[in-house]
Amino acid sequence: MRGVVLAGGRGTRLRDRTGGANKHLLPLGGRAMIEYPIDALLGCGIDDITIVTSPEHEHDLRAHLERRSPTPGASFQIAIQRSPAGIADALGCAEAFTAGEAVCVILGDNVLERPIRAHAEAFAQRPVGAKVLLCETDEPERFAIASFEGADPGAPIREITEKPASARGSAAVIGVYFYEAGVYDVVRSLEPSARGELEITDVNRAYLSRGELAHAFIDGWWVDAGTPEGLTRAESLLRRRERRA
Repeated sequence: MRGVVLAGGRGTRLRDRTGGANKHLLPLGGRAMIEYPIDALLGCGIDDITIVTSPEHEHDLRAHLERRSPTPGASFQIAIQRSPAGIADALGCAEAFTAGEAVCVILGDNVLERPIRAHAEAFAQRPVGAKVLLCETDEPERFAIASFEGADPGAPIREITEKPASARGSAAVIGVYFYEAGVYDVVRSLEPSARGELEITDVNRAYLSRGELAHAFIDGWWVDAGTPEGLTRAESLLRRRERRA
C-alpha cells in the first residue's frame, strides 16, 4: 500500500499564522504539522509516501523533507496540484506515483492520538472498494457525517451528509481514507460540486452506491488542526499526551 498526504489548498483559515506559507509546516507540539500524518503512515508500515501540494509551496516542502531526520527505508515524492480544485482532485495528482497500488490517504492537517495500523492492515488484506475512518464529533456542521442503516454504528453506512446544517448524527468521516487501486477512475468520473471542486465525499459516495464502502471507528481522539481553534486544541491534547507519557 502507498501513502498520500494532501498538503495543498489555500490555507485561508490559518493565514494570520502562516503569512501565506504552507499551513502544514506550522509548528505543532514542537514539530511541523505535516509530521503527524507522515508518522501515521509510517506507523502503518507504509514507507512510500507522496505529498501533494501547490506550486508555490513545493520548495518549502522539499526543504522540510531534506531537513527532517531520515527514516530508514522510507521514500518521499512530491506531486503538484496546479490549482486548489478540491481534495479529490489533489488525490488525482498522486496517480503517477501510486497507480496500480492501494492507497492510504491522509489530510495534512489531521492529528491522531493513536496508531491506525490495524485499520490499514485490515484493508490491505482485501483491498476492494474503499474504507473510511470515523470519530465522534460535537461539531457535525463542520464535517462529512455518516449515518447508518440501523441504530448500531457497526451497521453499514446509509448515507454521508456533507456539513449538515442540522445534526444527522455525530460520526464524522475524518481525513483518513483507504482506496483500492481503481480510485483514480472514480476521481475522473466526478463532476465539480457547486463550489467548483472535486469532493472527496463524492468519491466515498460513489463507493457507497456500489456497496463497497467499509468503515471503522478510531480509538482515541482526532483533530482537524486546519483552523485556529483546531490548532489550539491539537496543541493542548498533544501536551496532555506528553505529560502522560
